[in-house]
Amino acid sequence: MVFVGVVMSDIKFGPGGLGSIKDAVGNLERFAALGLRACEVEFVYGAYIKNREDAERIGVRARELGIVLSVHAPYFVNLNSKDKDKIKASRDRILKCCEVGSWMGAARVVFHPGFYSNPSSLAKKDSLEAKKLISEDVERVAGEILKIMEVVEREGLGVEVCPEVMGKVNVFGSIDEVSALVDKTGCGFCIDVAHVLARYGRYEFERIEKAFPQKRWHVHFSGIDYGEKGERKHVATSVGDWKVVLEWLKGLDKDVVLICEAPDPVGDVVEGKEIASL
Repeated sequence: MVFVGVVMSDIKFGPGGLGSIKDAVGNLERFAALGLRACEVEFVYGAYIKNREDAERIGVRARELGIVLSVHAPYFVNLNSKDKDKIKASRDRILKCCEVGSWMGAARVVFHPGFYSNPSSLAKKDSLEAKKLISEDVERVAGEILKIMEVVEREGLGVEVCPEVMGKVNVFGSIDEVSALVDKTGCGFCIDVAHVLARYGRYEFERIEKAFPQKRWHVHFSGIDYGEKGERKHVATSVGDWKVVLEWLKGLDKDVVLICEAPDPVGDVVEGKEIASL
């Protein structure tokens, strides 16, 4: 499809994963040679870059190469836990990523916001009781995000914290829930298009556009295996799925960072970039 007379999105493609500290700069140079302009540093099991000098060295080279960095916080996060210690530990993990991300000059820190406080109530999501409980969950998570943002602002870390749209139906983080967090806190957001497909059984492009009218989008995409309960695992992205999603994204007037989380994120995202250029 050719969009005549339409301003099309600027899409910066990149992989999820930078590799080891030792290999990081070489990997960034390889990404740049492949025409990639983004990379998400995966701290999903903890912020493995401990030394500020290492982080700054990586960040300097990324900027020289024109690569935008972001960070993915650990999976072990639940800002809606009934255990206050777990909430504090979750905040601390996200804030550590914000600190290291700041050293690297990363623009965003993406995180999974948490779980529903009463998952058994979701059997009837449209019931008044379920809506009330989910609304309370949104308020609690928003409150914790505001605490994180307060520290980010006070410490001058300069990163945007971004709750991610989640792919399992029994996990907090629907399109509407993440949109509500943005409205209540002014935080950023991560639209995982594969998660949307797994959660809703379809891409829900119009719903995404309505929920996130902002100009700047942080997007995850890959192939995904899913069932009735939503996401099972990320898989290689088919050419057909790339074409559908890229045709949609290219037709928007957005500044998009698109991170691929397929098992082979570099090879997969290079293929997506090539498809986008057709």
